[in-house]
Amino acid sequence: MIVGIDLGTTNSAVAVWRDGEATLIPNSIGDVLTPSAVGVSDEGAVLVGMAARERRATHPALTATAFKRQIGTQQKLQIGQHLFSPEDLSALVLRALKADAEEWLGEPVDSAVITVPAYFNDRQRKATRRAGEIAGLKVERLLNEPTAAALAHGIHEKEDKNPFLVFDLGGGTFDVSIVEIFEGIIEVRASAGDNRLGGEDFNDVLADLALGQFPALAGIAHDSRLREMMRAAAERCRRALTTGDPAAFSFVWEGQPFETAVTAADFEAAAGPLVARLRDPVLRSLRDSGVVSETLSEVVLVGGATRMPLVRRAVTRMFGRFPDASVHPDHAVALGAAVQAGLRARDAALNEIRLTDVCPFTLGVDTTEFDSNGRMHPDVFAPIIERNTVIPASRVHAFSTVHDNQKAVQFGIYQGEARNVASNVKLGTVSVPVPPRPAGRIHVDCRFSYDTSGLLEVDLTVPETGMTKQLVIHDDEDAPDEAELAARRAALAGLKVHPRDDAANAAVLARAARCYEFFLGERRDHIGQLILAFEAALERQDPRDIAHVRREVEERLNALEGERFL
Repeated sequence: MIVGIDLGTTNSAVAVWRDGEATLIPNSIGDVLTPSAVGVSDEGAVLVGMAARERRATHPALTATAFKRQIGTQQKLQIGQHLFSPEDLSALVLRALKADAEEWLGEPVDSAVITVPAYFNDRQRKATRRAGEIAGLKVERLLNEPTAAALAHGIHEKEDKNPFLVFDLGGGTFDVSIVEIFEGIIEVRASAGDNRLGGEDFNDVLADLALGQFPALAGIAHDSRLREMMRAAAERCRRALTTGDPAAFSFVWEGQPFETAVTAADFEAAAGPLVARLRDPVLRSLRDSGVVSETLSEVVLVGGATRMPLVRRAVTRMFGRFPDASVHPDHAVALGAAVQAGLRARDAALNEIRLTDVCPFTLGVDTTEFDSNGRMHPDVFAPIIERNTVIPASRVHAFSTVHDNQKAVQFGIYQGEARNVASNVKLGTVSVPVPPRPAGRIHVDCRFSYDTSGLLEVDLTVPETGMTKQLVIHDDEDAPDEAELAARRAALAGLKVHPRDDAANAAVLARAARCYEFFLGERRDHIGQLILAFEAALERQDPRDIAHVRREVEERLNALEGERFL
């Protein structure tokens, strides 16, 4: 049995696709949301979920929350006498969800689709996958959270739909995706986000705001127990501000009650810097997708933190319209993961639905550049597959030697957006021998092929010698079996054709070349410009861009040649 899991910063949930619909699975106490909290009891027993969360304020040294924010790092978290990595803690939550699902379904659960923030990098994704394996699950796919929400939102709408924006603000992360539905395909056009922005940050702002009203506590403001007490009070106050204004901020410290009233206006003013950070990922996703905000069919709110009135007002101001809150903010991601689980299980009810996703970060290599004075600048990032490229995808770029009589060309493989590779995530290294020649005379074609499960193939080819080298990058600690790896690589092999060699593109170029020879004067010049534009699109290697320019070239040629070719 395969299930869908929303592994959240604050809460997690598990759902299953059965009888033609996605269904949330309740945990052992009947709730469909399980707190992403791990603790240790006074007797040393490990607690997961609500039992751990309830002790956070009183036993902060024995409780861990929001550890999703550290996943993919080397950080260790001390809980009592135990030392855990973030993925160990995530595995404990996943194991609890697995046990709840098995109890409710009455059968073993061995596989899962697990959601991750769209802006998780390679290390964070691999750590999440390892957490699933530690929990005893085969991770069929890591699914971006806003993509999952789009599946939950669009599953009943088979008709074509203009691009819409999924605005996903959860407990610890913020994601934005531009999604389009056409011909049964749910296509993600672009994603952006902030992995350090969520409801927990708004709680901290509210706690700091209230602390100013309690001068007696100023000297112990950094006490961990006090801080957790105030965070718990902040969360209660934040929820109360959703339905009333003002709201009480109250807690008991060392037997003494503390209470103050917080107004929505004061909270909104204090949270202004956090609200301002919501804008940049939205702009980036619109820019990367080429979609103008006015053409969005709707703005869909997902994630528990979108319940805050100040967030909804910010979104309304940002887009000049009210957002769509029809999808349950806490359930959408888990339900979408269940839909994807059904797709993986090839459920007949989902045969008409296909899903595409995008590469969340740019993939590229380290190169050396020369300035106008001829000085070398090494370790410069050269993108090959840009962020928000629809995947699976394959792209190739040519590089040349930089030293006389160079015997090999070595590439570091990186993921990120920074110009200096030291600020990006290194994924591996590959080199290929080249014949000794003057600098710049030998070229190496570097092809990246990337699939939806994070498999990256790097192919180096030296056209002058025919020498090739290949590097396959996946998680060594979670290596797929040979049959699965062979199938995934075979699927990528079909993409390793440069767009200029595609039959349809080659035919249009040949037709344009013939027309150039046939016509004279302004018409010939016009056809020459069409050829240049199409060749430029082919070099950019973006299928959507190529298809658009090819249609335009064909329409122009049809107009020139007349109805004989229509």
